[in-house]
Amino acid sequence: MNLDEHPCFNRKSHHQFGRVHLPVAPRCNIQCKFCNRQFDCVNESRPGVTSAVLSPAQAMVYLAQVLRRKPSIRVVGIAGPGDPFANAEQTLDVCRRVRKHYPDMMLCVATNGLNLAPYLDDLAQLKVSHVTVTVNAVDPVIGAEIYAWMRIGKRVKRAEEAAGILLARQMDAIAGLKQRGILVKINSIILPGINDHHIEAVAKAMGALDVDLFNCLPYYPNAGSEFEHLAEPSAEAIQAVRAAAGRHVRQMRHCTRCRSDAVGLLGEPQSEALMATLKNCQHLQVTESAAADVSDRPYVAVASLEGVLVNQHLGEADQLLIYGWRDGGRRDESQRDGRLGLIEARPTPAPGSGDARWQHLARGLADCRALLVSGIGAKPEQALTQSGIQVFTCEGLIDEAVQRVFAGSDLKPMAVRQPKPCGASCGGDMMGCGA
Repeated sequence: MNLDEHPCFNRKSHHQFGRVHLPVAPRCNIQCKFCNRQFDCVNESRPGVTSAVLSPAQAMVYLAQVLRRKPSIRVVGIAGPGDPFANAEQTLDVCRRVRKHYPDMMLCVATNGLNLAPYLDDLAQLKVSHVTVTVNAVDPVIGAEIYAWMRIGKRVKRAEEAAGILLARQMDAIAGLKQRGILVKINSIILPGINDHHIEAVAKAMGALDVDLFNCLPYYPNAGSEFEHLAEPSAEAIQAVRAAAGRHVRQMRHCTRCRSDAVGLLGEPQSEALMATLKNCQHLQVTESAAADVSDRPYVAVASLEGVLVNQHLGEADQLLIYGWRDGGRRDESQRDGRLGLIEARPTPAPGSGDARWQHLARGLADCRALLVSGIGAKPEQALTQSGIQVFTCEGLIDEAVQRVFAGSDLKPMAVRQPKPCGASCGGDMMGCGA
């Protein structure tokens, strides 16, 4: 894990290394007057916007597809569409899964800080390396102009009382992050006429806490928000605020106001294929075993006579059809549409080598989590299952069966009532069928 490869914290890295935001945190505990969270607005590029909300298990399926498509990803972040610590259970669940399956991946969270402090030790234990906290005011009077309400425990607080509680919790959490060796970036949104004159005071207070980076984030007008009448600050105003804040803490100047489902390099257009994958993953009924397995074995092998049905005995198959996510497979760019589909056809080992035939096949299917056949002998089934490949004896449409495997769903409705025996081409002649 090279912390210098975080594209937000290191400007030199942002053209080379990317990040993926996993949208697993839908709830928020603060209503900001500048915010209107539209979960599915593909034309928006700002925090709080996403095309889907995923469960932790779905997020791991999606992440596996992203990393195969974009190997430059170095950071997995959680930045909404609500607040990660208004959804602490889901946030920490995802962090644990990522740390387990991708131990060298950087973990990053972005939060308003209201409910951050109780989870500092968890973040340190999970080796979360970077945390961004949005601090828009260090004066409760100004904070009261920015926040409509906050949910603190089971109560809703407003006005200066709420802003004061938020500030105290933010300061405590930021100090705690630094004590634990976690890198801290502060986002401060420039709101013309509200806090633009106050950002330097925020930067000074954050500099005193020894934060690592400060991002003066220009307000982006949001229709439907209480501040929708505010104009976006001018380039000159932004430069002036950054210059003042820069007297106290190092400035970030390459922020692209990432969506909660952003993926790829900073400033890179959203991939239509990956957005399709994201939406598909939202509808998967994912079991825990499927979520754990997807990162290592991305494909499913199928024995089929004509390429439509699962209807062939393994001993008769001279090739197997390999299915997977098209945007993570081996097809050309025009075929990468974020859907499950045929990746390739792989020849099976020729008969004649006895049990070695099935060991050879198992090695050839090392990237497959499952094999779908209408019949199989005991010896090949044993060889494949010992290699970690699930064998399903079933029949029916390939598309339906493959979808069930990727979702971790039950294939019993497609089970073969009577296992199919070998055909005429497999006469039990000791040529390696094992059936």
